[in-house]
Amino acid sequence: MEARVGETFYKRVWIFYLPLLLFLVLLLFPFYWMLIASIKPDRELYDLTANPFIVRKVTFAHWWYLLSETLFPRWMVNTLIVAVASTALSLFCGVLAGYSLSRLKFPGSATIGVSIFITYLVPPSLLFIPLADVIKNLHLLDSPLALILSYPTILVPFSTWLLMGYFKTIPRELEECARIDGATRFQAFYRIILPLATPGILSAGIFSFTLSWNEYLFALVFLSSPDNKTVPVGVVSELIKGDVFFWGSLMAGALLGSIPVAVIYSFFVEYYVSGLTGGAVKG
Repeated sequence: MEARVGETFYKRVWIFYLPLLLFLVLLLFPFYWMLIASIKPDRELYDLTANPFIVRKVTFAHWWYLLSETLFPRWMVNTLIVAVASTALSLFCGVLAGYSLSRLKFPGSATIGVSIFITYLVPPSLLFIPLADVIKNLHLLDSPLALILSYPTILVPFSTWLLMGYFKTIPRELEECARIDGATRFQAFYRIILPLATPGILSAGIFSFTLSWNEYLFALVFLSSPDNKTVPVGVVSELIKGDVFFWGSLMAGALLGSIPVAVIYSFFVEYYVSGLTGGAVKG
């Protein structure tokens, strides 16, 4: 009996715990590298003879330079405003479009659904050229509003496609019973469908927020003044001067910029996985 228990334990170690440990090391190593690079003095950063994985003398000069000598706090606020606003707009459109295409039958509904998915496959690098002309004609260049209105062109197709599939997993009988009891379609949608679709909505929201937070191309093209830049563009443009890289401050900015997304994933990871892999009602 003891031999069997020991054999089971070793199998579990080799099959589960050891691969999980290796995965965690690979996953957390970039964050560890950014952290130690941000607290190393410049002399230690460029010392090729020193152990790169150990900090011999801790300094917070890079963090001080990032937070006091640059507009990084302003960039964080700009990025947060753009990400939250574009995510809310994309979810609003995605929920209504996904519900309509999954529940309502009208001529061309299947074609519209396929067209939305195909639109999501279009590379953003092909969209920013016509979008730049539209933004210019609307006099929105160098304004966060340009990004808030541009990002949904990428986010709405994915959100609609994801939520359309998720709404299809919710039994129609639940909505029909509510309609029989006297509820309108909107009441059934608001009181029954939306609560059941929470995991799918959160999944689409996390994806939209992450993409908005990390987007670089549109922010680089549409924003020019340092006060209006977002974190991805501001860190790169203001901390790289020609061929001089402020590596310590760059790593500090990258680490701080990744924290909000990591926090969101840690709180909603169960809903995110459920929204991508499961249905609303199982049984």
